[in-house]
Amino acid sequence: MSGRIDFALNHMTAPRLESRALVDLAVRLGCIGVELRNDLVDKQLTERAFFDGEQPGAIGAYARSKGIRLLGLSEVYGFNRWSEEMRRKVRLLIDQAKESGAESISLIPSNDGADMSDDRRLGELRHALQEILPMLDEADIVALVEPLGFRTSSLRRKGEAVEAIEAVGGRHRYKLVHDTFHHFLAEEDAFFPEYTGIVHISGVVDPAVSAGEMQDGDRILVTQEDRLGNVAQISALHAAGYKGAYSYEPFAPSVHAAPDIEGELRASMKLVEAGIAAAGS
Repeated sequence: MSGRIDFALNHMTAPRLESRALVDLAVRLGCIGVELRNDLVDKQLTERAFFDGEQPGAIGAYARSKGIRLLGLSEVYGFNRWSEEMRRKVRLLIDQAKESGAESISLIPSNDGADMSDDRRLGELRHALQEILPMLDEADIVALVEPLGFRTSSLRRKGEAVEAIEAVGGRHRYKLVHDTFHHFLAEEDAFFPEYTGIVHISGVVDPAVSAGEMQDGDRILVTQEDRLGNVAQISALHAAGYKGAYSYEPFAPSVHAAPDIEGELRASMKLVEAGIAAAGS
């Protein structure tokens, strides 16, 4: 395959930047889009409100004026623990996506370590997807379901998500997030390119951390010492037919505090593209 791929930036990459500055960074790096997040305050990464307190439409218009796609808005966490409060959260994010022109919203499963049978766990997943589906149809928007590979996650593997999506007849509205970190943690060999709406990439290099101990804070940019096999995963997805964006999503405080995040991202992108080109040669 060609070494050129379509990169994007999740706001987690540079949470200290305002939304417009993130768009500008994406432009300078040659990215195709950005993803904005509503949880940066909750994670104590900023004091700014979602969309920096501006109207969603203003931020969406700014991105489009710069040739940058607003690929998605994150997130509704714990969507598979369905309630009327969860319905309100989904509706709010859908409304914000429509106003801003975002292409999708993200649905994140609960990571609470609750002990329940597979029948109940998967039943709750199907129920939530069934409740959300008509909301997506009405708004004509896609929801991205992101399995989390942690052992405490209520939805670890993409295969289970696909089965639930098919069970509710939601293939036209639901797509998967293939996250290279969570794919590694889940020890899932299967790829689902036809279901994949976006790919999140990040790397882990610390040799002292076992796979079972890895947490979001270990996630840095993709480097030569990457333990997650990002290049191999990207190559496999491309070979299987995936043609979408690869969005950087590092959670490590060291990345957030980087004095030259633009330079580090540029170097990481070059490394990934070189690895992809070599893998295809």
